[in-house]
Formats: sequence, structure tokens, C-alpha cells
Amino acid sequence: MSDQLSAGVRNAPTTARTGSPDPVRRRAGPRRRGSLAVPYLLLVLPVVLVSLALGYPMVRQFVMSFQEFGLAQQFGRPPTWIGLENYRQVLTDPYFWVVTARSIAFCLVSAGVTMVIGVAFALLLQKLSTFARIALQIALVLAWAMPPLAALTVYTWLVEPRYGLVNWVLTSAGLDGFENFSWLAGSPWTFFAIASVTVIWTSVPLVTLTTYAALTQVDEEVLEAGQLDGAGGFARLRHIVLPIIRPVILLIAMLEIIWDLKVFTQIKVLQASAGNNRSTNLLGTYVYETGIGGGNYGIASALATVMLLLVLALTWRYMRTLMKQGDI
Repeated sequence: MSDQLSAGVRNAPTTARTGSPDPVRRRAGPRRRGSLAVPYLLLVLPVVLVSLALGYPMVRQFVMSFQEFGLAQQFGRPPTWIGLENYRQVLTDPYFWVVTARSIAFCLVSAGVTMVIGVAFALLLQKLSTFARIALQIALVLAWAMPPLAALTVYTWLVEPRYGLVNWVLTSAGLDGFENFSWLAGSPWTFFAIASVTVIWTSVPLVTLTTYAALTQVDEEVLEAGQLDGAGGFARLRHIVLPIIRPVILLIAMLEIIWDLKVFTQIKVLQASAGNNRSTNLLGTYVYETGIGGGNYGIASALATVMLLLVLALTWRYMRTLMKQGDI
């Protein structure tokens, strides 16, 4: 019996005595490493496309900001390296600081009102019946999907001085001062009021639908526990619901700040009806007029770079908050 046991031990697979992986495990290793590499291979094409679509223009813009690049360079003359001269001209121009302050104010007001209305609509969606909720969601999606130029055409008709619906309603209510009143050309304040309405109108649907999706993920048991502890509706919203969906709200607020700071289409189209661009320029239209309109692409590139740094500065606090919470 002992001889048979010793023979069995001698004839046992080496893997049992040495602890080395068996052939099945050795074969599974390469397949597992290959499966782990698949996600990275799938990312290659998107990364290449994004690098070509966004990376190259950004690098080209940064290089041109250190060059004298005007109309002559468009016809083949080599650009001249001038160092920080473009940035010096931009930062010492008083009009640049006026446009920057105007852009920040417009951005903060538009983004703030958008967030308040969007979150309020999201809370309203929770209280509506199924039919009313679906109808409101469809209306929001349609407003979001409407091309900006089509929406701006409608807004231009609404505030037309002689035949616009807004002036007709106000004069019909006895406000004779609004007869033939020009909302776009009369004053920069009224111009930016209309521009802000157009921006808010196109941005509210995204905030509403995103916030509502976050609200649907709030655990009902947590809300019931708060109600049992005596918390009213507003207290539950403030101390339970909003802290839970806070990462989503911060992310959407950061995106709204970025979009509203670099808004271009709404301002440019409304300026075509106003006719006074200098008093209504924001950073987006200022860069466009300096580069495309004035042919000074070096200054325009410096303006765009400063604008990018401004966006990063305004959104850095939100990004730090999200990173600390582990949401990005």
C-alpha cells in the first residue's frame, strides 16, 4: 500500500506539488489580458477624432496668439513671432475689460435664472399627473430641439417695434410708452434682457430633464424617514433632496456657465436687428469681429485664449468640488 501511495505521489501532476498554475489557468491569462485591453482599443478612435476636431484648432489658436497674423498672412506671407505683444494689446485695451465684465454679468444672470427655473420645473414634474408630466416633457424636448436660428427669428418677430406681439400686448394694457418701442436697438439693457430670455429658453429643458432624472433616484425611504422625524416639505427639499442631487446640480451649473459665457449665436443674430454691435458685444462676438470681421487673427487668438482661461477660472471651484466628492 505504501509503495502504491509513493508511486502515486511520484506520478502526480507537477502543478499539484509545485503550486504552478495549471494549463487551463495559463490559457485563461492571455484571454483575460486581451479582454482588459478591449475598452482601451475602443477609446482610440474617439480620442483621435476629438484630438483632430478640438486639439489641433486649440493648439493652432495658441500658436497664433504669439504671432502677427493678419490679412497678409492669409495670402501667403509668413507670420511674424511677436511674443506677448498680442496679449499686451488685449489686456491694456479698456474696451476688452468692458466686454469681459459685461460677459460675466450676462453669464451669471442667465445661468442663475436658468438653474432656478430648471430645478423648479423638475420639482413640478414630480407633482404632476402622468399625462401632464409627459406633455410637459415633450414640450421641453421640442423647445430644446428647435434650431437656434428658427427660435431667434420668432423672438425677433415678437419684439418687432411696430407689429410685434410684445408691444401690442403692453400698449393694449395701457402702457403707451411701449408704442413703437425698440427692444433691441433702444437700449443695451433691453437688448440683453431679450438675449437672456432666448438663452434661458433654450437652456431650461436640459436643466429640467437632468435634474428630474436625478430626483427620480432619491430613495423614497429616506424621504419617509425625514417625514416621520417631523420634517416638512421644504425642510425635506433643503436638507435631504438637494444635498443628494447636489453633484448633478453642480455639474449642470458648471456647463451652464461655460455655455453662457461663450454664447455667440443669440447675440450675433439679435445684433443684426439692433445695428449697434459695440455696445452689445460679448466675448464671443468680440472675438468674431476682431478675427473674421477685422482680419486680425493674432489678436483674436489671444482674446480666445484669455476667454478660455476665464472659463477655467470660473468653473475651477465647481470642478474641485466635484473631484473632492469623487463624482469626476
